[in-house]
Amino acid sequence: MCSTPSNSLNAATSDECAAPPRARTFPILDYDLAATLTSGQVFRWEFQDRCWTGVIGKRWLRLSSEGGSITAETAEPVADWNWLRDYLQTDLDLGAVLETFPDDEPMRAAVDSCRGLRLLRQEPWECLASFILSSTKQIVQIRQIVALLCEQFGEPIPGRPGGPPARAFPSADRLARASESGLRACKMGFRAPYLLATARRVAEGEVDLDRLRELTLETARAELMKLAGVGRKIADCVLLFAYGFPSAFPVDVWVVKAFQGLYFPKRRVKAARLRRFSETHFGPNAGYAQQYLFHYMRTNARRSLFIQ
Repeated sequence: MCSTPSNSLNAATSDECAAPPRARTFPILDYDLAATLTSGQVFRWEFQDRCWTGVIGKRWLRLSSEGGSITAETAEPVADWNWLRDYLQTDLDLGAVLETFPDDEPMRAAVDSCRGLRLLRQEPWECLASFILSSTKQIVQIRQIVALLCEQFGEPIPGRPGGPPARAFPSADRLARASESGLRACKMGFRAPYLLATARRVAEGEVDLDRLRELTLETARAELMKLAGVGRKIADCVLLFAYGFPSAFPVDVWVVKAFQGLYFPKRRVKAARLRRFSETHFGPNAGYAQQYLFHYMRTNARRSLFIQ
């Protein structure tokens, strides 16, 4: 388990989060819900009353984890829960994925610290828009921007029983009709014109996000990088977190610090060398390995002797 709040956060029990008929319990193995929801791949989950609350699509949810299960509660009854299994990736054989990681000291430390962290499978538009807003921002700031965006432009949906409506993530169509000043009011700064331009291209059908599933990694990346505000790092985040391309490897400041501190200590390594290293060292599930390194660096290794 990670050295983040996950040890205590995962202690939420089904008794404390009583499950009404609109609930479902999923058996899990090797799953750290807290690490997964706080590892920088998604930005709309809040820890409240010993449960996680958030929105997936147009559904408000409350999640709790106890031992070998995750219990999900929705605002309205749900007949088919496959969408949540897919989002949470509960059926994934995590052990098989971890076995493909390189057997080196930094990777072993990351797995030992964060074992149970999963990659979610997000809706492509929300993932793309969220990571356009992530540029040069810390996770807490991204969460604030996304919350403001949803409050201002998101469709009201049934929320916590007895509480106010929740808000869905705004569609590309809705944001395409927004003004740049309206978006800037959500504290996104220079990212506002990027988000607006991309929303308009998606809304007008110039970009078919569903079609990217059918492309190769390289072709899908190239298509995403044609969009305003989307460089290689953001493209790889979307390919990994929304489309499940296992070898997409986002390289940001924390990953660079991981490489420098854990793999190339006391050496200056050029960006091109780091990119080649990321593409060749981490195996067929390089994107999964990256997320372990990213979360490990943020929550643990930055306090170690690796970072000077």
